[in-house]
Amino acid sequence: MKLRLGTRGSDLAMTQSRWVASELARSGIETEIVIISTSGDRSTAPSFGAIGPQGVFVREIEQALLDTEIDLAVHSYKDLPTESPAGLIVAAVPPRRDMADWLLYRHDTKRGQTPFSALPANALVGTSSARRQAWLKHSRPDLDLQPLRGNVPTRINRLVSGDYEAIVLAGAGIERLDEATDLLAAPLTDLKRHRLNPEQFVPAPAQGALAVQSRADAKSVLEALAVLDDESTREAVDLERRALRLAEGGCDTAFGAWARPADNGFDLFVMIEREGRIESAKVTGNAEAKLETEAMQRLAPANPGAI
Repeated sequence: MKLRLGTRGSDLAMTQSRWVASELARSGIETEIVIISTSGDRSTAPSFGAIGPQGVFVREIEQALLDTEIDLAVHSYKDLPTESPAGLIVAAVPPRRDMADWLLYRHDTKRGQTPFSALPANALVGTSSARRQAWLKHSRPDLDLQPLRGNVPTRINRLVSGDYEAIVLAGAGIERLDEATDLLAAPLTDLKRHRLNPEQFVPAPAQGALAVQSRADAKSVLEALAVLDDESTREAVDLERRALRLAEGGCDTAFGAWARPADNGFDLFVMIEREGRIESAKVTGNAEAKLETEAMQRLAPANPGAI
């Protein structure tokens, strides 16, 4: 069996897709990678919210699936809208990488200070994510937050070149590129990194996870993709995305959700910006207990924490 795998053409998207292809090869399944340009890739808008509604990084790829031009697609799961188009399903959710955001910075920190607290007053920090901007402002109102788009190597190189004093990126993307390519080897040697506490700096729903999407009626493809699925990751991500649906969040909404496995199910952390206030909640229970509803009902003003 040879399957056509659709993906965006960025360095990270290609790295993720090559990993999926290599995992399928272990089962004797050959793949052909098909690069598809999306409207999100082509946009020059300064922030993600300004590009358009959620789905701008996947819409053309999903259409290629529906048109049977490809057999499966590999997405960063957080790019997918909360509902797939009719006829498509997420066939597999592989094991998740680090879900947290990382602060990358150039300066040396002072003894006894965290890298975040040691950033200079009014430090220039780059990120185009509404969520990251809101969480940063909540903890450090003095920071000068400026847009930063582009693929992961581009953003890191702009930090190295001195355009920013720090930037915030998803740790999973850095991990994947650093392990599979030499694109970050040189720039990372000039930088330090700090993993932001996901309990306080709550990540985007599904951050760090991949979604392998296919047609619901492609039985042989679905059977082939089943080997990639990790049940615990799927349960956690489903819970986070149900919370996102309740928050009615998109690219321009500051919302985070993280489901951490616990002895009796999950600890679910949620955080949202509403009317200029940051609210958060933590609830615990099994995945079937409507944790997302309970969490959204328990939202209360958040205090700046140790991130």
